[in-house]
Amino acid sequence: MTEPQYQETPQGRKLAWHRFSGREPGVVFLGGLRSDMTGTKALHLEEWARRTGRAFLRFDYSGHGASSGSFTEGCIGDWAEDAEAAITRLTEGPVVLVGSSMGGWISLLMTKRIPQKVAGLVTIAAAPDFTEDGMWAEWSEDQRRTCMEEGQLALPSDYGDDMIITRRMIEDGRRHLVLRTPLSLPMPVRMLQGTADADVPVSVALRLLEHATGPDIRLELVKGADHRFSDPGCLATITRAVEEVLIHT
Repeated sequence: MTEPQYQETPQGRKLAWHRFSGREPGVVFLGGLRSDMTGTKALHLEEWARRTGRAFLRFDYSGHGASSGSFTEGCIGDWAEDAEAAITRLTEGPVVLVGSSMGGWISLLMTKRIPQKVAGLVTIAAAPDFTEDGMWAEWSEDQRRTCMEEGQLALPSDYGDDMIITRRMIEDGRRHLVLRTPLSLPMPVRMLQGTADADVPVSVALRLLEHATGPDIRLELVKGADHRFSDPGCLATITRAVEEVLIHT
């Protein structure tokens, strides 16, 4: 695999990225929390884009993958800034964003920050507002106290080492919530969600569908699919959704 190139953000963080030119609108993949641009979905989309001649970008947020910084230094606001810098500086014209898990939340923030760049949206197990609704709301009083007083909390993870959630991540997340205020999505939107997702339940997808407004928003539930959404059938569903959005841009 070729070495990534790097882009410095206005905040001085160094982002690793891979891209290539092709037909527009291009496609940008936004990964999830603690994932990186070498994951199954990102590489599958890159292969599809190369095969179809579509411009494509994948990158790592700061504290993720090959980018600068450590995970525990970051928060939703930082990673949204990273995404905005990557999209505005490394793509030409409007793009279709494909946001996985936390990347779904980030992609929704991009529709507010740089609406002129977002021609379409595909979310995969989108996790908007997860720091507040999926963590803080579900923690015990002891867990909340530990996070606030000690500055961080270690959570067991099915994906490797314990996940360290910092007080800064929780407090910053509250400044970027998207399900408490109007969320207009005037572009074509396809939301994908597995019914066996143990990390982001179907109720989150239904809440997002109910909350967002727009002329062309659809939710597709895949029975038995888990949070990874990476088996061959799920990967085919992702590319089909992207192609459908591109047709309607």
